[in-house]
Amino acid sequence: MSIIGIDHVQIAAPRACEADARRFYGSLLGMEELRKPAAIRARGGCWFRAGAQELHVGVEEPFAPARKAHPGLLSSDLEALRGRLAAAGVPFADDARIEGVDRLFVEDPFGNRIELRAAVLV
Repeated sequence: MSIIGIDHVQIAAPRACEADARRFYGSLLGMEELRKPAAIRARGGCWFRAGAQELHVGVEEPFAPARKAHPGLLSSDLEALRGRLAAAGVPFADDARIEGVDRLFVEDPFGNRIELRAAVLV
């Protein structure tokens, strides 16, 4: 028996985070929102899909943003995404410390660190 992949990553957010999460992860980053199962919907938060993996935004109290730990998301057009972030007034920091990797760091509306990388399409 072995681990064969990652199903989802969960990040924390404060109560009543859903509208901001939908604007950032759904509208701005272009991730597809998934309907949470009815049995856990009342907990708050929301889920998104990125390819075959999911990113879950879950309510945590007390809330503290993740400043170091972070999901790394792949973009099929990181340059266009940079433009959308800039147009929306969302600050980000390009990072060239890994040779050959086009990436940037941004904070979600709750202060969580998010890495965005250009997908290498072959």
